[in-house]
Amino acid sequence: MSLWGGRFSEPSDADLRRLNDSIGFDRALYAEDIAGSIAYAQALVSAGVLTPDEANTIIAGLEQALAEFDNDTFALMPGDEDIHTAVERRLIELVGAVGGKLHTGRSRNDQVATDFRLWSLRAAERLLDDLRQLQSALVEMAERHIDTVMPGYTHMQPAQPITVAHWLLSFFWMLERDIDRLANARERTAVCPLGAGALAGSPLAIDRQALAESLGFDRPSENSLDAVSDRDFVADLLYACALCSTHLSRLAEDILIYSNPAFGFISLDDRYSTGSSLMPQKRNADPMELMRGKAGRLIGNLTGFLAALKGLPSGYNKDLQEDKEALFDSLDTLARLLPVMSASIGSLKINPENMAAALTEDLLATDLADYLARKGLPFRQAHHAVGAVVRRAGELSLALSALPLSELQAINPLFSDDVAAVYDFAQSVAQRRAYGGTAPEAVREQLARARQLLAG
Repeated sequence: MSLWGGRFSEPSDADLRRLNDSIGFDRALYAEDIAGSIAYAQALVSAGVLTPDEANTIIAGLEQALAEFDNDTFALMPGDEDIHTAVERRLIELVGAVGGKLHTGRSRNDQVATDFRLWSLRAAERLLDDLRQLQSALVEMAERHIDTVMPGYTHMQPAQPITVAHWLLSFFWMLERDIDRLANARERTAVCPLGAGALAGSPLAIDRQALAESLGFDRPSENSLDAVSDRDFVADLLYACALCSTHLSRLAEDILIYSNPAFGFISLDDRYSTGSSLMPQKRNADPMELMRGKAGRLIGNLTGFLAALKGLPSGYNKDLQEDKEALFDSLDTLARLLPVMSASIGSLKINPENMAAALTEDLLATDLADYLARKGLPFRQAHHAVGAVVRRAGELSLALSALPLSELQAINPLFSDDVAAVYDFAQSVAQRRAYGGTAPEAVREQLARARQLLAG
């Protein structure tokens, strides 16, 4: 069965069908297509197009088709171009000619836009749940290591001491921004195009506000021409997915570095590590490498779709068929990545001894500058003086704390015996207690805020 064709004297070429048909992937929208059709049948009763008995017959047929899909007994036919064709064809088989009334005033243009928005809303909710699970894993691990000190890095060079909890929570807040982006994207997705027709709107007395509400949308679309071609919500969701995968990639990169034996700060559980087919000693963090690799895939989905959108004239164009596979792939990929990352974090072994061994005194150079600044020296001069201290310690092959006081005072007379108190990593961390800092006191406040967000 075809939903079009009276204008044509010959059937579509087989090669064209292979290019044009979307049933291979838009079959995933069957539940949304049927939900939209049930709501539309009820709207047609209010508009006087269907009698209540006709609507009940149509709805019963749609529910039977839904059950067949759910039970995996729905038989696709060679003429099923897309999910809309398949459902309508089966509906007419089940209920007869009255099923053909369902499409009155409706186009596949507003139908597919509605289906895809409904699917996207539900998929976004599932993604939000997965993100919250990863956040929970980060919080739980952070709570065990509020006082565990590790080196912090900028430019991948040793910088200042931080706590393990502070490191883990930095990713919690990245994910929180991902959640905010998804919530914003959801708001723009929750707009109902049904009733927009092909482009010009419906000639029927359809209550579009009631139709939108019946499907769980926030409101109907404002302009029928825009409604059938608006795929901003797809771009929004693809961007949210791409940036989320970028954050996962960054976390994965840290895990790859810190689990390398050269660092040995952390160890992945055996269940989330792999081995080598040749080298028996190898322990590879392959899942983390896949986190990095998949980020490129999701960024590609976003950029590819934006390229498809950029030159389209107003109204529906077949180019928009490119929206589904990109978003299906991005969301499916994240649905595979996030549980593995959550479990990897939840089973992560932190190695405080190796972290402590990597805490070299040059990490306290900023504390040394702060020491001089507290004595009244302008920080820029203090910074310069401590740079000279670091250089002199290097020349003498001494740790900073081993540099004689006479050497320090030769650089700046403000140095005195109390400088020895600076060389304390726990104290260095503890004094950074300002809002958002790495001090255990500040981290506990962060954790309280994180717990509040997780509680909803």
